[in-house]
Amino acid sequence: MRKRLTRFGAVLRKEMIQTLRDRRTLAIVLLMPLLQLLLFAYAIDMTVDHIPTAVADLSLDAQSRALIESLLASGFFDLTLYARDEAEVMQAIDAGAVRAGVVIPPHFGEQVERGQAQALILLDGSDSFTVQSGYSAALAVAQARAMELLVQQVDRMGLGSSLAGLPVTTSARVLYNPALDDLVFLVPALAAILLQILSVNLTAMSVARERELGTLEQLLITPIRPLELMLSKMIPNILISAAGLLGITLAGVYWFGVPFRGDPWLFAWVSLLFIISGLGLGLLISTVSQTQHQAQQISVLLFMLNLLLTGFIYPREPMPPAIQAVGNLIPLTYAIRLTRGIFTKGVGLSFLWGDVLALAIYSAIVMLLASITFKKRLD
Repeated sequence: MRKRLTRFGAVLRKEMIQTLRDRRTLAIVLLMPLLQLLLFAYAIDMTVDHIPTAVADLSLDAQSRALIESLLASGFFDLTLYARDEAEVMQAIDAGAVRAGVVIPPHFGEQVERGQAQALILLDGSDSFTVQSGYSAALAVAQARAMELLVQQVDRMGLGSSLAGLPVTTSARVLYNPALDDLVFLVPALAAILLQILSVNLTAMSVARERELGTLEQLLITPIRPLELMLSKMIPNILISAAGLLGITLAGVYWFGVPFRGDPWLFAWVSLLFIISGLGLGLLISTVSQTQHQAQQISVLLFMLNLLLTGFIYPREPMPPAIQAVGNLIPLTYAIRLTRGIFTKGVGLSFLWGDVLALAIYSAIVMLLASITFKKRLD
């Protein structure tokens, strides 16, 4: 046992010295997640407003002007172009001059009085976020305008008191994020995905780098065992990843003002488990790669899967079962649910134990695979 600890300590000391020696690279590694957090948080906006809009008002009456004013007052549409007809609106959207168009047919006011009015809203379908925001906003404005006209019509008929007791009323309350701030949704997931990138990249090229530099042969003549070598490469990177996570969390809370509602110690232990799973995955990538270039390519592919399949931006529920199964093989899938649960909702382990168990099993399996793969390479 003493010999095992001695050889493990020697290799660990070598890894610590090698990690701390290159201070410039270490500074870049620690600052890069903060820079990525700033870029992601400021660049990604799920709600698109002030959409450039072209209007073709073929009616030019009070009702058409009221509808246009309602659309502009919502804040989602900005009138940037008056068009003569629908064809000109389409040309403006094709040219990219506007992202939305409003076409009001002739005699719109008369159609409103008959209850048969219909205006056309055109949206640029090449931008999905614009379509989602524009469609929801246009629908809400149209419904509000229709209810306003209905109330006016009922008042003119002297039946205003009949609206006092509607049979069904609804109210909505948004939990955890009542202001519908995108950063409250994004920052906890960003902390997870940036930690995944950092932890995987720290170890993904470690064994491949040793092989390219020729120092792997020096390790081969030592009595170090594969699992001990894996652990010696992980421990320095755990400290670096923990420092990166601390910087990301503090920036999210104090710079972006995202409230932290959970238990900091639970968040720290869960994050440590996630760091271990990410470092183990990086070691597995490193052991199956012949060169650092191959390891980098696999890491880029993993990053794309992280963005698409883990629920970072796109919800997993509508995905086909096979795609969801692929996402279940990525530790970030569980980490995002954990960070949002602790960070945003403030829930405890009693609600999150399933994802914690999945991460623990994942970490054990990926470390075992990395050590087995490395041992086969030695053979």
